[in-house]
Amino acid sequence: MVVFQYDKSFEGLLTGIFDAYFRRTFPDLLIGERENLPLFYDEVFLVTTDEEKSGRVWKGIEKKLSGSALSCITLGWLSETEGVDMLLFRYIRKVLDHTHSIKLNFGDPDVLELTKIAKKVSAERHRVMQFARFQKTSDGIYFAPFRPDHNVLSLVLPYFKDRFADQKWIVYDLKSGFGFFYDLQEVTEITFDEKSGQLFAGVLDESVIDKEEKLFQQMWKTYFKSIAIKERINPKLHRQHMPVR
Repeated sequence: MVVFQYDKSFEGLLTGIFDAYFRRTFPDLLIGERENLPLFYDEVFLVTTDEEKSGRVWKGIEKKLSGSALSCITLGWLSETEGVDMLLFRYIRKVLDHTHSIKLNFGDPDVLELTKIAKKVSAERHRVMQFARFQKTSDGIYFAPFRPDHNVLSLVLPYFKDRFADQKWIVYDLKSGFGFFYDLQEVTEITFDEKSGQLFAGVLDESVIDKEEKLFQQMWKTYFKSIAIKERINPKLHRQHMPVR
């Protein structure tokens, strides 16, 4: 068994692909630099992330795939599902080795699996955009916490920046522990050092929200109840279309 260790970054993965072709040795397993090695292995190779190498691999991929297929690779990486890096390694290797595009070769299990994963990430992106609910804080910042199944915050930033360009806001991934702050000019990545209970509950305490925020929340609940048809209430279907997260 050949094991490649890398820093778990996308650039690191592409560097690993470059090194594999250069060494003519391809991994059976990809693990992080700090992860424990398997009990049995034949060789371990440490990948050092290199922007030039990763850039050359990406340019090679761009020559073989369309924009939508490249997007499929990006979405697959952002899924952060277990083993997706090895899946992408095999997929990209097939892209580089074939003379024709493999995008629609759904008879290949790797192509089919990556396509399914990409669709799930894309669907999660739309859910975040559709069901985002902001809470206005006492200092005038609109705060929206999420627990998405996949790492989609970077994908929704253009939408939020365009849709809410006239107000300061924070979108925060409670699951991954990072978010983005928009100050009316640019978007900056942020993290909260203090792991407060109210933050992870997704509902801010009344001491930090705007004095009218509670009123708006109550108005929304009243509106929802007034338009709902009691006989057609279906909690199971409701949760299916708008997950608790």
